[in-house]
This record gives sequence, structure tokens and C-alpha cells, in this order.
Amino acid sequence: MSLIRFMVLPIGIWLVAIAYWLFSGEAAGAVMLGVFGGAMAVMGWILVPTVNNVGPTAPIDPDFKDSGH
Repeated sequence: MSLIRFMVLPIGIWLVAIAYWLFSGEAAGAVMLGVFGGAMAVMGWILVPTVNNVGPTAPIDPDFKDSGH
């Protein structure tokens, strides 16, 4: 998944936060939505590029006997 495609969600959340603030005038809910959008953006910026990383695997034990399950 490309980063631009993932960023649609945080941008949408920020747009909802702006609309919420403009229509309701209530800052606390708009700030919470904005912070949530920021958290989603950070997740996309940091975690999405690592999705395909497998990471280290355990070494194969040559003495392991498979029970056939």
C-alpha cells in the first residue's frame, strides 16, 4: 500500500475535525479528532513502510524431531 493512499484516512479525519469545529464551535472534540488524525498520520509514516519486513527468524534446530502433526 502506498503512503499517499494510506494518508487519505488521516487527511479525512482532519477535515472532519475542521468541519466539526466550524459547525459546532466546540474545541475539545475538534482537538481530539485532530490528535487522532495526527496519530494515524504518524502510524502511516512510521509503520506502513515496514509492513513487508519479515524480521529475524529463529535458527533451524537440526535435532528437532517432527511428530507428524
